Formats: sequence, structure tokens, C-alpha cells
Amino acid sequence: MNRIAFIGGGNMATALIAGMIRHGAQPGGIAVAEPRAEALHELSREYGVATYTDNRDAAEGASILVLAVKPQMMAEVCRNLRAVVQKYRPVVISIAAGIRIQQIERWLDAALPVVRCMPNTPAMIGAGATALFANARVSAPQRAEAQHVLDAAGLTVWVSDEDQLDIVTALSGSGPAYFFLLVEALENAAFSQGLSRETARSLAAQTALGAGRMLIESGESAATLRQRVTSPNGTTQAALESFQADHFPAIVARAVDAARRRGIELSEDMESKT
Repeated sequence: MNRIAFIGGGNMATALIAGMIRHGAQPGGIAVAEPRAEALHELSREYGVATYTDNRDAAEGASILVLAVKPQMMAEVCRNLRAVVQKYRPVVISIAAGIRIQQIERWLDAALPVVRCMPNTPAMIGAGATALFANARVSAPQRAEAQHVLDAAGLTVWVSDEDQLDIVTALSGSGPAYFFLLVEALENAAFSQGLSRETARSLAAQTALGAGRMLIESGESAATLRQRVTSPNGTTQAALESFQADHFPAIVARAVDAARRRGIELSEDMESKT
């Protein structure tokens, strides 16, 4: 892979860098720009990558440019990178939620190959789930390069419509927090009924891990596995009926829709401010 520059050295960028190096990428071909001196020192010490405080210095000569900054910073960052991007015309990979490709191209003032992607925080342990969308200027080899970057962090899938990334953001992008909330609620419920906090936490977390592995490794649907573990008139059925009485599926549907709509609002907010 050619030189790749990360603009932003936060958790997600660090996860991708760590994954790429685990999969054989050479640290000398990776550059990172980040304003926090402590973060730069850690990236250099831990992974041996080139580090910069100036985004333009990091992007110089890069064939792949990963924009790993917060959505609210994207317009300013892109404008600062205009000259170097127009000179080298890299493949641009954005991991900013809600920011559209046409916005990125306008802020960079260039028609470029751009890949938008939505990873999630389990990428930090190599267990991420990422959806990608490429504009028409991204060639087949460039798609493969972009996927290679994200493959290092876990599962990758391509979507055919950019608008679907708002749904992905609401599903897998925000999804880990939903599961943490469920595990937290299970822990609290068990604690309130007499288990120790430590025991409740351990059992809830391991149950989530085991159920997730069963979903992946069995290849069966969640519905099939749920039915298999639910004995007629048993304890699980009693709990599931309680969930159903409280309209659990509708609660989840409303939450996912709220996250999806917020992703759209982020884009609109940035549009109104730029």
C-alpha cells in the first residue's frame, strides 16, 4: 500500500493504525497529524509511525487520506488541506458521521475519489463493523485499498446508496452503546435482587459475549437462536413476554430512527454553518 495519512489521531484512527500494522503494513508508510502532543508521542512510541502537528505536512505525498476528525471540524480541516489535496489527489476516506461526500468535495474544492465509511468502537479490539460507500470516481483498485484499511479493524460491508450510511450509523455505529445499556440494565436488575455487583457484572458481560459469538459462529438468525433458547412456559418465555408487553421492538425501532435522524441533522447543521 502507498503512503497513507491520518488527519486526527484519536481512538478510531489509532484502532485502524494498530490493525493495519498487525496485518503487515509498514509503519514508515503511515503518517498521523494530531494537535495533542501526548497522543502523538504515544502513536510514535507504540507504532513507529510518522507524526505531525500540521495536517498539511502529514498529507504531503499521501495516496490515501483518512479524515478522522469530528464532524464539526470537517469543514475547517478540509479547507486547510485544499492545496495539498489538489496537488496529490489522494483517495479520501472519511469516518465522520453525517458528513456527505458532496460537502467534503466542496470544502476541498476538488472532485476526488471519496469513500465514506462508518466504523464503530469495537474496531479498537479488532472486532469492528464498518459500512463503506464510494463515489463514482473511486476505481476498483482504490475500493480495494480503502477496504484493506478498514478490514484491519473487523467486518466490512459496502452499501450502494450514501443515504444508507445514516441507517448504518444508527445500527452499528451507535449500536455498541445500546448493548452496553442492556448489559448495564441486566447488571442493575440482578444486583437489586441480591447478587453482588461483581457477580452480576461478570455474568451479564459474559452472557453478551457468548450470545454474540453464537450469532456469528452458528450462522443462524437471531430469531432462530431466540426461539431455540425459549422453552414453552419457562423462565425465558416469561421474560420475553414482559419485554413484549413493554413494546421492546417499538422502543428499539424508535431509538434507531432517532439516531438516523440525528445523523441527517449533523449534515444539515454543518451545511448551515459553512
